[in-house]
Amino acid sequence: MGRLARAGLYAGALIGPFGGAVTTSILPEIGGSFGRSAGSAASTLTFYLVPFAVLMLASGTLAQRWGPQRTVRIAYVAYAVTSALAASSWTFEVLLASRALQGAANSFTTPVLLAVIAASTPKEKLGRALGLFGAMQAAGQTSAPLVGGLAAEIDWRLAFVVIAVVAVALAVLGVPRTDAEPERDASLRSAFVPSTLWPALVGFIGWGCLGGLSFLVAFRLDDVFGLGAGQRGVLLTGFGVVGFLTARHVGRAIDRFGATTTVVVGATLGAGLVAAAGTSPLAAAVVLAWALTGAAAQGVLVSINALVLTGDSANRGGSVSVVQSLRFMGAAASPLAFVPLYQAHPLLGFLVPAGLLLTIPAIVTLSGRGAGTRRTPRRGGAPRPR
Repeated sequence: MGRLARAGLYAGALIGPFGGAVTTSILPEIGGSFGRSAGSAASTLTFYLVPFAVLMLASGTLAQRWGPQRTVRIAYVAYAVTSALAASSWTFEVLLASRALQGAANSFTTPVLLAVIAASTPKEKLGRALGLFGAMQAAGQTSAPLVGGLAAEIDWRLAFVVIAVVAVALAVLGVPRTDAEPERDASLRSAFVPSTLWPALVGFIGWGCLGGLSFLVAFRLDDVFGLGAGQRGVLLTGFGVVGFLTARHVGRAIDRFGATTTVVVGATLGAGLVAAAGTSPLAAAVVLAWALTGAAAQGVLVSINALVLTGDSANRGGSVSVVQSLRFMGAAASPLAFVPLYQAHPLLGFLVPAGLLLTIPAIVTLSGRGAGTRRTPRRGGAPRPR
């Protein structure tokens, strides 16, 4: 059962992003079922994301109080019930409510799973474990539009039935038990410490300027190269595929070189790739640059998880929850920030986020986490000097 619970721990990383993105390719079918436009149906994405991001500011701390095993099981059951509600929605308003409840339930899984990984993994292997977790998240994000589209060939509601069944299976598996006891007195304030807030700021900028830019790449593929919706959808999946393939390698690099080094490298490479995606005169070069940006995004995201999970916060679950919340708030803010810039001049839509990514090395320096602050030991067991 221990191995099954460990497998369930990483499978849980997949279902959250999968549930969030599953409607992206079936918006016309959802809208058609309720007499709404595809644009109106797009609100199913917002209704999932907003409660998911907002509740994560507190969900990790609450899970510290309740204990991870109980929290995750209840969250999965709630996820299954709300997915079943989505599958049986009789009005559009019911579907939106079910999506909001799905997002709320998922806010109590992702940060808790990360905290359990940290508590059950030797520090010298933590980067690899977080890399695998990141790979599974990328797999969920990437496969969701495909699975949703295939389900919609029969009935879009089947996609939510699949989610409900998987969530029930994960609730049965639970998560591995650790030596950590529930912290009944864990406070929200204890999660908002500098060792949390600096990585959270990096996550906000990093995800908003990397993963959050997929819509701008789609705009450019349409405006400049005239590619259709199907072509754009297929080409944009390169980001997730490369992210999936490289996340574990990023984790190994963290174990070897330290998270501060990998986050700086990831942000710097990401800046160059975003600029290339926005300036290249060849469609193939744009697609290649965007695909490689998936690796840069993993360099940032896996690294900030490692930074906060090895930081000095007494509320580790609450801290990683705050970081994840800011990450998705960055994604939500990205269209608001960059669409007006793109409309003013297409180059600005890409060069401004590229410039923001280049501020991340300075943020890391200001946070006091220089290259010599790596906390994981060398292969030989001796810690690196500070």
